[in-house]
Amino acid sequence: MQLFSALALCGNGTNKLLEDGEGLVKIMVDSLDSSNPYSVQIEGLRLAQCLMTSEQGCSKIIKLSCEPIVKAIITLMSKWSLDAEKLAKDQMSILVEACRLALITHWEGDHHFYFWKAGVDRVLLRLIIGNSDTTQQSLHSLSLQEQIIKLEEVFDTDVLLPLRPYVWDILGCLTANCMEDFFPKMHGNETVFNVLVVCACMAFVDSILTSRQISQGNACHSSESEPASRAVLMMIYSPSKYISSKARFILSEVLALKGKDYVGYLLDSLKAASSGNKFGIPSNFRLVISLTSLACYSALPKYQKHVIQHGGINILSSFISWWFDNPVHLNRSSVAPHVQSHFSGRTCCWPSSEDWEGEDMLLLFGLVALAELINAEDHCGIFQNQMELRAAFIRDLQEICINNSYSGPRWYAAYILRHLGLYGFPSKFGREFRELLTDNEHSDVELIIKNQEPVRVHGVILLVRCPSLLPPEELLKEKVFDSSYKQDSDSCNSIITKVRLSAHVDCQSLTKLLEYIYSGSFEAGEDLVKKLKILAKHCNLQSLVQLLCGSNPKWGTPFPSFDFTSALEPAGRNFSDIILEAETSGPSNQDCSSCSISVLHLHVHKVILWPSCEYLRALFQSGMQESHSLTIKVPVCWDSLVKLVSWFYSGELPRPISGCLWDNLSKEDKLRELEPYVELCSLAQFWLLEDLHEKCFRLIVSILDSCQYLSITIIQMAANLNQWKLVEVAAEYLSPMYHHLRNSSEFDALDEHLIEIIRAASVQFSQRNGHLVTLT
Repeated sequence: MQLFSALALCGNGTNKLLEDGEGLVKIMVDSLDSSNPYSVQIEGLRLAQCLMTSEQGCSKIIKLSCEPIVKAIITLMSKWSLDAEKLAKDQMSILVEACRLALITHWEGDHHFYFWKAGVDRVLLRLIIGNSDTTQQSLHSLSLQEQIIKLEEVFDTDVLLPLRPYVWDILGCLTANCMEDFFPKMHGNETVFNVLVVCACMAFVDSILTSRQISQGNACHSSESEPASRAVLMMIYSPSKYISSKARFILSEVLALKGKDYVGYLLDSLKAASSGNKFGIPSNFRLVISLTSLACYSALPKYQKHVIQHGGINILSSFISWWFDNPVHLNRSSVAPHVQSHFSGRTCCWPSSEDWEGEDMLLLFGLVALAELINAEDHCGIFQNQMELRAAFIRDLQEICINNSYSGPRWYAAYILRHLGLYGFPSKFGREFRELLTDNEHSDVELIIKNQEPVRVHGVILLVRCPSLLPPEELLKEKVFDSSYKQDSDSCNSIITKVRLSAHVDCQSLTKLLEYIYSGSFEAGEDLVKKLKILAKHCNLQSLVQLLCGSNPKWGTPFPSFDFTSALEPAGRNFSDIILEAETSGPSNQDCSSCSISVLHLHVHKVILWPSCEYLRALFQSGMQESHSLTIKVPVCWDSLVKLVSWFYSGELPRPISGCLWDNLSKEDKLRELEPYVELCSLAQFWLLEDLHEKCFRLIVSILDSCQYLSITIIQMAANLNQWKLVEVAAEYLSPMYHHLRNSSEFDALDEHLIEIIRAASVQFSQRNGHLVTLT
């Protein structure tokens, strides 16, 4: 198992192990049996943690062995006892590793049902208040206020304190992934869960006190502060109506019993951060606690008004604007050390981040708090008579939706925009595609509304963005590019599909829906929103329905993408009106069901290429023979063409092999991986694709930076393609090696003027580094 764990430290290794993982998973689950020695159990737990590091790995193992692995985790979290108020070292090690593995509740899936079924709430409560059955039983008959007083007597036990951060994280993840109709009584004792919520709310209040003590220079234990605050936040914003209402009620009661009002202190922390004064800026820990706490306070009616009266909306808006100018990217491990596992710093080849907030937790929690306040306040009065400030704030929120790397901030930015009358999910593609609504030239579908003029739209866009608007037979039919299409792409658009819509669909609602389909967002008043809810539900646009209904974003939900890649699949060929071939591509090894072309090719769509590329737009409008041709030869190799089309359809440039797989490639294979990007650099410059050119250039430079020996081949290729900026960079990387290379055979393949460029770069390198220069 140690060997498997070592292999699973690599993301690629994990994928390989799980390709046929039934045997491995069985060994792993068997090792967690409590009859095994502690050392075997610990190695089994650590192997499971490695294999389930990502959502993909977790999902694969859950499909293979869901209930057994959950039962094993719960058993190991339950089997412990105190000896003279102490816990044996081996038992603590098992508990820590089992709790770490229980954090698979971070991922959505069937395992949540089995955790509740196995009584996870009872297990977590025991880890909080200790091994006192008497205490647990006595709490059942007490009022909430009496429970709080009783729990304070046992809450500060130090024996199990190292486990508290894990307990709060597990509780938070479980409640964040519940269904709307979830009720604790479905799986166990309601009182146990409620007591657990009371404990979390007590820890929440303590976390505010802790942040104050730290800011005043007092030493205190803070390891559970951030996890406890986060757990309460996740319960308050849980999809479960029961959990959300219960958490809000209990937190209000705990705060009232404590008799302290921390609103002023929390808001002062944010004002200090966004004031621009470098002195007195609170620590990142204090900012995280302040923002999380404000997000919780803002959800409690009793305190919500208090926050607003203290200028909470303006303070949070200013903080978000400050963050934009001074982005603070924060790893959670810096404020919650328990997330660092036994393997931290030793893994490789995993996705950079799959967390909802990523490194932007300050931004996310600020947006959550602000969204709740704006939802409560009359949002029509926000930024009243401050149109410039309102416009700037909307631009900031749209920028988050378009360019932020993490789903959490993007969802909440869209949620706040909703309260400002802008609905949907802004994207870079959406900005480009909005103008297609008025383009009838490439439209191939006609939507017929009762007593209204027909609306011309594009089938491929409906196929990807809203297939419910297309008749089923249109989705199933298969278009064949026979000899009649051979020369003329215009004939592909000659057939117009007519779709008659229900009499209940009005023109205004349809216009706004199409605006959403084409651009990702739209502006609308409340009366129109009511109509759009019904239409969006019928069209099965769940993300839009959630936004229109004003539901809080569910923690962990991916942000809706504006990606047309699925249009390249067989169903998308029905709407294709052009074929792209690479200039240098071999014969096809796959039969294309849509045509008889014998070389590698892609069926694409003018309407998707049109907004993204000025060169192709001009070509299609030129009236020249090429503008009517069904086939366009692109002057790149096949691999480059595939990457180019991916860029057009998704806005993302596929990256080369990386990590361990890259490290183990030969020099020739690495060059084969890199060469398509050099080709695309040249094509992007010719086709006026500035963003693509910049992406390719940076990618090539980043690879040459770590593999400088590839520069000698890349410099000649770049020169052949007139990429002189890339030639200069490659020459810089070769300059320290010039005196060695000039006497080797590697220079024989280079043009003389390139050797001269490298020599000149070598002279400059020597001068910069104070070396003796040899001019010959």
